[in-house]
Amino acid sequence: MNKKELAIHEFKNGLNCSQTVLASYCEELSLDRPTALSIAAGFGSGMGRMQLTCGAVTGAFMAIGIYNGRKFENNADQKAKSAEMIQAFNKAFVKENKTIVCKDLLNFDISTPEGQQMARENNLFGTVCVKCIKDSIDILDNLFK
Repeated sequence: MNKKELAIHEFKNGLNCSQTVLASYCEELSLDRPTALSIAAGFGSGMGRMQLTCGAVTGAFMAIGIYNGRKFENNADQKAKSAEMIQAFNKAFVKENKTIVCKDLLNFDISTPEGQQMARENNLFGTVCVKCIKDSIDILDNLFK
């Protein structure tokens, strides 16, 4: 399986969107998988189901920070390059999806068990979230070239 296929497989088998994106880059970033999964655990569904910034986006932002932390020794350089890449990621993601806000992407409130059930019944996780994961990986791959 390629990176996107593995991420979607893992998403469908219980990892959240943020975990799948960050974990997709473990090897490339020399990051151990259990640490990546732990770091990203609370960021799914727009950060703890608050439906703020999309989890696939926050997973990508974490990957960008680690990427630059490995590339630049100077903290000022790490922060500057990370900000530049995050802004480029954001621009590309918004161009493709119109927003990075989970609630707006899903167009549905999943902060309640009832809302989560309705989202499942409407296959929003299998369509919208899967697209956001794939888009995040595509954008990161381009940025990391």
